[in-house]
Amino acid sequence: MSSHHEHNAVIREQFGKQAEGYARLMRDSPNPLLPKLVDAVKPTAGDRVLDVGCGPGRLSLTLAELTGHVTGIDLTPEMLAQAKAQQAERGIENVEWLQGDILPMPFENEKFTLVVTQATFHHFADPAAVLKEMIRVCATGGRIVVIDLTPDPLKVESFDAMEKLRDPSHVHAWPAADLRKLGAAAGLEELAFHQYGTEMPIEAVLASSAVPDPGVLDKLRALYRADATSGENKIGMSLREQNGEVFATYPMTMAAWRRQ
Repeated sequence: MSSHHEHNAVIREQFGKQAEGYARLMRDSPNPLLPKLVDAVKPTAGDRVLDVGCGPGRLSLTLAELTGHVTGIDLTPEMLAQAKAQQAERGIENVEWLQGDILPMPFENEKFTLVVTQATFHHFADPAAVLKEMIRVCATGGRIVVIDLTPDPLKVESFDAMEKLRDPSHVHAWPAADLRKLGAAAGLEELAFHQYGTEMPIEAVLASSAVPDPGVLDKLRALYRADATSGENKIGMSLREQNGEVFATYPMTMAAWRRQ
């Protein structure tokens, strides 16, 4: 089995176990990025959208309300089941879901006018190859958006170590400058580049995780709380404690480009 397929198996195992918890976390979390995303790519009723690694479908369903049609592709059937449930609950009809790999993607060249992905790049062993596929299936003049974790480059090693402990499918979170260079190297025209933070209670994050060993959960809690108490931000999550509860602010970046 190739390393790509071996890692896919890890992703399927992890997200199969955490699909329900992750979907709940996404439903309960605000989406402050949406106005900036809309402003950057200006979705219209004529757009054909692809959401790469769509997970429980939050971004797909949001864009479906603004565009003509959305296709969500994901490796994990359990995640797609959550997406379909959300679709039925919201009564949205212009979305279809596909279970499958993204290297390569099962679509012809230039099929979509808007290609997006959120919270996926840190799971990929070769993000540049994924971006190349996103470009291939995007029409000339179309838009491409990558939204992902982007820790401080001085703290990325500690950040990655914590995330791998919590989720073995995590590979590497690219700092924002590296993500920006990735788009430039691919010949994309930058439309927007927005860095922001998403704060979440650590217990909600852990509840959505498929941590295999209960002892690991206790270790993670101790490490998060120690960083919050010290105020040193060694992990790069700007951890803080309030009324006995620990909160993490995940550093994120939205990069929007146009395919030329």
